[in-house]
Amino acid sequence: MFNTVTKTMQWGEETLTLETGKVARQADGSVIATLGETSVMANVTFAKKPKPGQDFFPLTVHYQEKYYAAGKVPGGFFKREARPTEKETLTARLIDRPIRPLFVPGFKHEVLVMCTVLSHDLVNDPDMVAMIATSAALTISGAPFMGPIAACRVGYADGDYILNPEVEDMDQLRNNPEQRLDLVVAGTKDAVMMVESEAYELTEEEMLGAVTFAHEQIQPVIDLIIDLAEESAKEPFDFQPPDYTELYEAVKAAGEDKIRAAYAISDKQERTTAVADAKAAIMEAMTEEQLEDPNLGSALKKLEASILRGDVVKTGKRIDGRALDEVRDIVCETGLLPRTHGSALFTRGETQGLVVTTLGTGDDEQIIDALHGNYRSNFLLHYNFPPYTVGEAGRVGPPGRREIGHGKLAWRALQAVLPAATDFPYTIRVVSEITESNGSSSMASVCGGSLSMMDAGVPLKSAVAGVAMGLILEEDGSYAVLTDILGDEDHLGDMDFKVAGTENGITSLQMDIKVAGITPEIMKKALAQAKEGRMHILGEMNKALTGAAEFSVHAPRIETMQIPTDKIREVIGSGGKVIREIVEVSGAKVDINDEGIIKIASPNGEAIKTAYDMIHSIVAEPEEGQVYKGKVVKIVDFGAFVNFFGKRDGLVHVSQIENRRLNHPSDVLKEGQEVYVKLLGFDDRGKVRLAMKMVDQETGEETAPEAKKEDAE
Repeated sequence: MFNTVTKTMQWGEETLTLETGKVARQADGSVIATLGETSVMANVTFAKKPKPGQDFFPLTVHYQEKYYAAGKVPGGFFKREARPTEKETLTARLIDRPIRPLFVPGFKHEVLVMCTVLSHDLVNDPDMVAMIATSAALTISGAPFMGPIAACRVGYADGDYILNPEVEDMDQLRNNPEQRLDLVVAGTKDAVMMVESEAYELTEEEMLGAVTFAHEQIQPVIDLIIDLAEESAKEPFDFQPPDYTELYEAVKAAGEDKIRAAYAISDKQERTTAVADAKAAIMEAMTEEQLEDPNLGSALKKLEASILRGDVVKTGKRIDGRALDEVRDIVCETGLLPRTHGSALFTRGETQGLVVTTLGTGDDEQIIDALHGNYRSNFLLHYNFPPYTVGEAGRVGPPGRREIGHGKLAWRALQAVLPAATDFPYTIRVVSEITESNGSSSMASVCGGSLSMMDAGVPLKSAVAGVAMGLILEEDGSYAVLTDILGDEDHLGDMDFKVAGTENGITSLQMDIKVAGITPEIMKKALAQAKEGRMHILGEMNKALTGAAEFSVHAPRIETMQIPTDKIREVIGSGGKVIREIVEVSGAKVDINDEGIIKIASPNGEAIKTAYDMIHSIVAEPEEGQVYKGKVVKIVDFGAFVNFFGKRDGLVHVSQIENRRLNHPSDVLKEGQEVYVKLLGFDDRGKVRLAMKMVDQETGEETAPEAKKEDAE
């Protein structure tokens, strides 16, 4: 019934298995990849005909984590997997980016890739397994895919690169000082296609070494996929790229001069208008048959690309007149918004981000429900990109894949410089509102986020800047690496290479390419050129930071205290009664964790002190010989009971009230009266012994022995 094909190899410390032929047999390609005990099923289907008039490649990738894979039941009311989590969205993008450029040019049939996590051993991250399964499924599907690719994750600890580190090692990397890198690399046999990373100030040499190491480690996986395809691949789909040479020549003859003149305009809006007018003029020169040709859009784009790319490589001059390694003019401002905790406006050419920082308490931490367990994050970065940023009118909805991806890239870039939670016990939320865009708004978010947090008084280890690099690679091997690319250079170029970091090293690296890979030589040049650009941007950012920023009066102050874990129950009280009373009386927010760390937060310093004193009185032990202020709670014949330390009471014997004989304690005391008492100690039964007579009841100061002697005389 089944025609199952299985291939297995040892990969690092785990066994990698690829299997096809048993499940989802009606899909064009279906592979279950297993690493250790983590299994992902990838199913590929593609339309056998393109939609009429479609001028783009409709590739859709979905990645789904099923809770049953880790033996969990979903949370929430419906108990069912709902909309994609951030991890699922980011992984879908991670799979899409390296496979998209490898489809034969001109292939515009709809392609659907669905990856489903079937089993998760909590050791091997399913995202890399999904990418390998996708590559294998595409390779055997018959689709015109110029793969296969493979991918792996690389860590870096104690000077050594680590292949596919465990999930636990990569979890909350900021709290693991030994592990300095979380790098994902995907590539073909000959070249690297995609890079994504979170790093902790690695040098350019260390990052390049990690990428090279990853490319070497994926080679046997590519061989395994080829072995699987040799036994199970379907017949290649009969697809011939459309030949629109005649159409292109007609488009070129009708408007090359107009397009070239339009791209000579440096201002973006004027250039966009001129390009649109040039295209309209070309369309008017076309025949009805040419206008109906579905390849007309491709011909226009090819003309634009040839003009832009050829001029850059030949002359070294770009659309806006800059040199290849020149960064656009930068203006940085901080403290724009009066009521926010921190704000910054970062403008680089025609790209601008208004970035705002808000400081919260432990209650504001994000609880993330992941397959490997729940955890909290005290650093949030959200990125918004409305249509007006590029002068367009369009639909506004919830964050899409692009917003989530760009926000995560900026989040990774800033992680490395955040203070430890023990040193700065705040939840930090950074929101990047992109207000203009013409080239890398994600890197503007990095720069603006760094400035905004510094304006809020967050003690960052160092400022972080980011820059987007581009590449134009001609068929003859000549190339140009571009610093701080424009939107058009990104659209018509071959690479989007984003590098963020401090003066000391790289904190994030992301690379996407549209050609079949780049060489180590090109990547080395891009990293070196990016470092120069980053240093320039950091210098401009430093001009905006004239001194230490004042902590906003609107931000909560947080004070931490550590209590013994056996005292946690006393602070919380039965049903939370005690901690509610502390919050109500003091007006401060109080958060306590299982380790006995208490965070007290309020914009009012007096509220924090009141809450601190109340908690201290519960958990601290009174010290013998110390003077305390208390209240008389009960008078008896032999003395008075005084509440002097939180809820602690002690007895002041009638002989210890004054330096004279009293008939009854009520001669000088009454219930509710505030008095100063000295703790003499504890009797054999643990009862507290207090005294008043050696303490000045007006000042609370203990009287000197000499003074007592004079009084006696």
